[in-house]
Amino acid sequence: MSRSFKVRRIQAAVAVLMIASALVAPHANAATNPRPTKIISLSPSATEILFAIGAGPQVIAVDDNSDFPSNAPMTKLSSYAPNVEAIAAYQPDLVVIQSSATGASNVIASLKKLNINVFVEETPATINDAYKEFVSLGSATGHPSRAKALIASMKSQISEIVAKYRKKTPLRIYHELDNTPYSADSTSFIGQMYADFNVTNIADAASSAAAGGYPQLTSELVVKANPQAIFLDDAIYGESETTLAKRPGWSGISAIKTHHVISLPADIPDRWGPRIVDFYRLVGKAIASIN
Repeated sequence: MSRSFKVRRIQAAVAVLMIASALVAPHANAATNPRPTKIISLSPSATEILFAIGAGPQVIAVDDNSDFPSNAPMTKLSSYAPNVEAIAAYQPDLVVIQSSATGASNVIASLKKLNINVFVEETPATINDAYKEFVSLGSATGHPSRAKALIASMKSQISEIVAKYRKKTPLRIYHELDNTPYSADSTSFIGQMYADFNVTNIADAASSAAAGGYPQLTSELVVKANPQAIFLDDAIYGESETTLAKRPGWSGISAIKTHHVISLPADIPDRWGPRIVDFYRLVGKAIASIN
């Protein structure tokens, strides 16, 4: 996935949230549909959730970006531009599709005409929204108890991590989505996780309703804000402390001078599955020693 595609995907998801009622179809209902045995997941987040709640054996195919867990049956199916014919060829009884996918409403309608049940996934605005998807997928796949148990475990782990690493004095942080530079403010899904650690998110200075939680900053804003920690969501594309230091004026930023530039693992910050806990732990440990 290219860095520009990542940002476009986020922007598309934000746009969909604003007009969600016009795009999405009802979630598959476990009360009216039999337990599915041939599930296709066209969402990396949903794939992780399905396997974590025990529905993995029911999954027959996942999209070409669903790279976790390693035993997920990855195919060439696209989550961004779903192809009805390619999906139908697997003869699934449940398809999980993102509401932000290209032509989502048409794809959903076509699948329903083929009598294929569809679970429409919406990008969560909060962690509680993400938990709601766990519950819905649990109900849709016949694993409601496992889903609720997973949520309880995640909440417990996150509470322990936050209690251990939450800063007494606010810490200035900058989360970089790409080098243009787009970021995630405190109203975003990503930003809310940072906020639990009592940090000052420098992207908040550029927040606007139009940005939908993911504003584009200016280089001058970042330099002036002088973040004490920088988290690189674009490290996979080659960004690092070295490349940041070469940007005009950035070498004097506190995070760069004190070597508190953290390269984030690919995709973990951008998914809302069970590895949310891993993101919390990574952020907590990264800020622990910064004063």
